[in-house]
Amino acid sequence: MSQPLRVGVAGLGTVGGGVVRLLREQADLLALRCGRPIVVVAASARDLKKKRDVDLSGIRLESDPMALATAKDIDVVVEVMGGSDGPARQLVEAAIANGKSLVTANKALLALHGAEIARLAEAKGTLLGFEASVAGGIPIIKALREGLVGNRVKRLYGILNGTCNYILTTMRETKRDFGDVLAEAQKLGYAEADPSFDIDGVDAAHKLSILAAAAFGAPVNFAGVHVEGIRRVGALDIAFAEELEYRIKLLGVARETENGIEQRVHPCMVSNKTPIAHVDGVFNAVVVEGDFVGTAMFQGRGAGAGPTASAVVADLVDVARGHGLPPFVVPTAKLSAKPVASIEKRRGAYYMRLMVLDRPGVIADITAALRDENVSLESMLQHGRSHGPNDSVPVVLVTHETEELAMRRAVTRIAALNTVIEPPNLIRIEDF
Repeated sequence: MSQPLRVGVAGLGTVGGGVVRLLREQADLLALRCGRPIVVVAASARDLKKKRDVDLSGIRLESDPMALATAKDIDVVVEVMGGSDGPARQLVEAAIANGKSLVTANKALLALHGAEIARLAEAKGTLLGFEASVAGGIPIIKALREGLVGNRVKRLYGILNGTCNYILTTMRETKRDFGDVLAEAQKLGYAEADPSFDIDGVDAAHKLSILAAAAFGAPVNFAGVHVEGIRRVGALDIAFAEELEYRIKLLGVARETENGIEQRVHPCMVSNKTPIAHVDGVFNAVVVEGDFVGTAMFQGRGAGAGPTASAVVADLVDVARGHGLPPFVVPTAKLSAKPVASIEKRRGAYYMRLMVLDRPGVIADITAALRDENVSLESMLQHGRSHGPNDSVPVVLVTHETEELAMRRAVTRIAALNTVIEPPNLIRIEDF
């Protein structure tokens, strides 16, 4: 049998431990499928004395991850430490400079420095794999690089953060509000103690920027992603969405337009007749629309030791086979720095929830603001009556298709009305 592929794993947390476990338990299967053994010879961790639920016998342990980048007995470095700069970036660049292939699950690093890392790997003739950086165990990067390579991608969209999807699903199922469900998610380990990275949409935006680069042949452009989170989605919005036959999902949406590449992450109203509306809990899903394949949907667990380790090992098998492809589908010299399409040019329908004083003329003032910005209404919902002059009631408006900028101007005018007692809650309706 051929010489083994010798692996160094930087980081022995949830994902790193999962990679070691998978490589040990599936050693015979992997050797058969890729024609040579894949062996972990070394690993690094900040605390080498920490007890871990994984067999590390026969693996050399290093306190400094940079030792993996220079070790003569390592062919490929697996970076699962995390962080967009600092030790992770230093390790990645050093490993490539020393002629080692690299497999990483680090979406933040790739979102901010992906094009440069790809250029370094290409110049050095080493392989770069990052399947595990987006959507956990879903093989979406491989799909874009290989299975869908004959297509021009028209649009892709997806649920890219399991924490947000769990929170929105639980809000719908239990009719509880955001704060209560977030606290429960933290207790269950689905949300971090500081959940802002997830619930403010940053994690999903990192992933979307990587997907968009692979889909549209452009450098990764995280700065070009419009990002909104789910903090303002309330139980009222979930209930009204159900009544209107929609569900609310935090989606990443990317498409190439005449104005450039549009990338946006925000809560969306999606028809409950669409498959993605029924992807619940901690699951992720990505939908790709190609000119020849049509619509293809990929669904699975977006995080966790097993799914993410599975994606890492898929990249390791490619390295073992010598299966080299440009990281972002085309060589880095051919990546096209396309302009950013502003979300202000987005056209579509909108859901707007208002909390208003129940007085004569309120609805007339609101519709006048919409009329003046050429925004037409499709429907309006109002439930209940106030019991006093200063009590508020919810009013929901659904618009016909209009331009984002016009809708924003209308919202600003409506928010300024003295009968509107809190900022309007605006959610885009997506037609899939």
